[in-house]
Amino acid sequence: MNREITGERQTAAVSGVVKLNWGNRIAYGCGDTACNIVCGMINALLTLFYTDYAGIPIATVGLVMLISRVFDGSSDIIMGVIVGKTKSKWGKSRPWLLWMAVPYVLCAIAMFTVPQTNETIQFWYIFVTYNLCTTVCYTAINVPYGTLSTMMTRSSHERDLLSIVRMSMAPVGRLIAVTFTMPVVKLFGDTQAAWVKAMMLWCVIAFVMLLICFANCKEHVHIEVKKETPKASFGKNVKALVGNIYFWATLILWTITCVHQTLVGAVLPYYCKYIFGNDSWMYSTLYMAEAVTLIAGALICPVLLKKFNKRDLSLAGCVLAVAAQMVFFMNPHSFGLAMGTTIVRALGEAPLTAVVFGMMGDVIEYGQWKSHIRQESLVFGGGSLGFKLGVGLTSAIISGLLNASGYISSSTGGAVQPETAKAMIMSIYKYGTTFIWVIAVVVLIFYELDKIYPRIMKELAERELRGEM
Repeated sequence: MNREITGERQTAAVSGVVKLNWGNRIAYGCGDTACNIVCGMINALLTLFYTDYAGIPIATVGLVMLISRVFDGSSDIIMGVIVGKTKSKWGKSRPWLLWMAVPYVLCAIAMFTVPQTNETIQFWYIFVTYNLCTTVCYTAINVPYGTLSTMMTRSSHERDLLSIVRMSMAPVGRLIAVTFTMPVVKLFGDTQAAWVKAMMLWCVIAFVMLLICFANCKEHVHIEVKKETPKASFGKNVKALVGNIYFWATLILWTITCVHQTLVGAVLPYYCKYIFGNDSWMYSTLYMAEAVTLIAGALICPVLLKKFNKRDLSLAGCVLAVAAQMVFFMNPHSFGLAMGTTIVRALGEAPLTAVVFGMMGDVIEYGQWKSHIRQESLVFGGGSLGFKLGVGLTSAIISGLLNASGYISSSTGGAVQPETAKAMIMSIYKYGTTFIWVIAVVVLIFYELDKIYPRIMKELAERELRGEM
């Protein structure tokens, strides 16, 4: 560190309480836009592609999603440890955005190049490509990407802004991929090859955005402790993480936002196609309405956070989301009602979606205060595990329920579904979405970290002045 740095700037550099500019914040948001371009395709449309274009049985798809969770369960924690031990001229988290950008987009394209052969070969092909993309490449980008926000600054306010910008820009990635994919696929011929071309287009955009994030998001947080302080063992780290009650709370909340995206993204194409009888514009319209509303709602959050804390704002929003979904029960065959309740529900989802990563940053400070161990990479590694378990299990459950209801897969997208399958599609969309937001309400009722956070940061500042964790 330059010893000539003086005054306020020196204090900021030492403590890590760095004020970021909007260029830094937007560049950081580009990282999640890039991830969601690819991840949006996987969560929302991959199942539909497998069943209705590649001709893979729905039971096979569900089995792949379920088995893959075993591998995901270890990859996130392993990646968290790797990030914590990473040393490079760019820092611990930041370089992974550069190193994994090319493998990530190549694996994403490979998922859609399913060979038209026997079911056994197809099973192993989608199993390998799906896991290379999600378990390996996505993990190696998303865990360090999440950690990066806590390495850029220790300011809770700045982390809140990073979270808000991130979650305002994340839906843009899903909009690019999900909203425009079906029209692009139709334009390119409505075949499997058309899906590959669409994915290649989205991957170029994702690659450029990952580079923008890498180039403009530098690490500023470096906490030095006394040399004689022994490093905590892996066992102590795990024990500290498990004992962090707010880690579990935010893990559930983060997972809920991801499960919602997966549930709506995966089921809504089927809902529009088989309940509303439209597979061209209705899905894209509903998805865009929700995404645009989420963005608008997230952008309002900085103003609202001046009057309300993260917990109270999120709780009010989740209650609104539950209420909107229950209104939809009145007439689930109405596209107009679906549009209206989707917009209101998205307004309710927006606060939690916007601030959840700010909450994760606060959890790191709480864990350091409680256990004297700082765990950026493990907290976000565990969080990423929750995300992928939630997404994977949701996809597997949806596939299993559709298979049990008699859903018919097709390589042409023209299968006529039995009434039992249609009824299952409707039930998943109605009740699944309602249930997960009820869980969010319950968790937030007991979330009290916002109240004690100022005291935590005061005590941590005193410790660190003494060279202690």
